[in-house]
Amino acid sequence: MVVRLRFRLSPVSPLELGARRELVLLLSALLTPAAVVALALALWRIGSDLNFTEHFVISQGFFSHWQSWLLVAAVLQATSVLLSRLARRDRNAAAAGPYRRHHQAMP
Repeated sequence: MVVRLRFRLSPVSPLELGARRELVLLLSALLTPAAVVALALALWRIGSDLNFTEHFVISQGFFSHWQSWLLVAAVLQATSVLLSRLARRDRNAAAAGPYRRHHQAMP
């Protein structure tokens, strides 16, 4: 006996797409300050290594090195930029409509 399941994807309403886009833009906006905080921690750790500042809060482990904080800052900022571009690209594609999107791809 063969059982076949068919799933239909319901169309996504423009309101739902707009809410998703706004959520992605909000996440992108929140990642930038987090990247600034990680950069500040990297600079604090560098200052601590050079005896310019007091002792760094984290003294052992992976996050006790300035390189790890710099990496975290770079990844957070890159993710923020990519999410922002993705949301704006989707907004522009939705505004163009299906006719323009189809014909723009053709040479």
